[in-house]
Amino acid sequence: MHGSPHSLTRRSLLRAGTGVALAAAGVAAGGTAAGAAEGGPKLITGGKVRNLTGPVATGRFAAPWTDLGIPARCPDGSMLFVGGDTFDGGGVGGPDWRSPVGLRSRNASPGSLVIDDSVGGAHAVGLVPEGHDGGTTAIPSDVFTIGDTMYMHLMRGVIYRTHHSDFWRSRDNGETWEYLCQWAGDQYNGQFQQKTYAVADDGYCYVLSTVFNRDVTSDLLLHRVPQDALGNPAAYEPWGYADGVWAWGNYPTSVSGPRRWGEICFRAMDGKYALSWLNMAPLDLRAQIFALPTSNLFATPEQTIIVPTVPGLEFGNAVASPYGGFIIPGSTFADFHIAVSQWYDDQNYRVMQYRINGLSG
Repeated sequence: MHGSPHSLTRRSLLRAGTGVALAAAGVAAGGTAAGAAEGGPKLITGGKVRNLTGPVATGRFAAPWTDLGIPARCPDGSMLFVGGDTFDGGGVGGPDWRSPVGLRSRNASPGSLVIDDSVGGAHAVGLVPEGHDGGTTAIPSDVFTIGDTMYMHLMRGVIYRTHHSDFWRSRDNGETWEYLCQWAGDQYNGQFQQKTYAVADDGYCYVLSTVFNRDVTSDLLLHRVPQDALGNPAAYEPWGYADGVWAWGNYPTSVSGPRRWGEICFRAMDGKYALSWLNMAPLDLRAQIFALPTSNLFATPEQTIIVPTVPGLEFGNAVASPYGGFIIPGSTFADFHIAVSQWYDDQNYRVMQYRINGLSG
């Protein structure tokens, strides 16, 4: 199945976008960013720290081929990387398809991350029931921790045709997961499918959401939910513009310009908020830094953190077929680490760690 809906959508979109993005971003032959158009996103620097997954790094957990690797610091101090479609065998689409999986680094410092365990031990197990019947899968969009509880949001259905999204929690550091609730895939015209949660210090989580389909232009919607009511869909309160004012409880209004969104990651950190995402036109990974969840993102500078290149010309923060871009817990704006996925053939499907330099805000 995986060779059909997954590879012909996610991978082909990334590969098709690379040439356009290279030209738009001004990427030189050496894989570095030569500059951006006046008024465009700020270009900054960075470099690869390590491969987090791959045959060498995670083959011993029957997970040589996986992506996303959404990082969450567990209550026990370890770091859990939650992967998407995962395979054993000789390449992408091999045997033993699971999604999601949990790969663990017992050392949670961003400078010392090494996958040395998995949920399941020598065989990383699927974290939730998913039989892949008819080509369905369970793609994680966020994983995060509040106190002694971890939470995970999944998008369910054939990839890019989300039937519903659902929400789970774990009270044993991600080893087992309990179902909490779900949302219909067509809520807000599908713009509540892909969710990411910023855990604030005011008792709320702030939730950004989009359509989960890189072919579709989507708004970016904002909700808030009390941290003690995360599993109650009725407790999610939208932020919207009506009668001349923005207010909680109004019908949700896009907080950013509509675009084709890839993966999104929203975090409270360093007394501010950070949003990172895969941008599809042009293809790159971007970030915004702002003071409040309700800050004006239309006026907030977009900073390009990963630029595209082609295989063999990767250097600095230039990556062939990049996606993901999830912020690694423990990062600061001065020491900013992200989990970047890559897929351009059946031997190059992995999660990598990148350190980004020069973020401002």
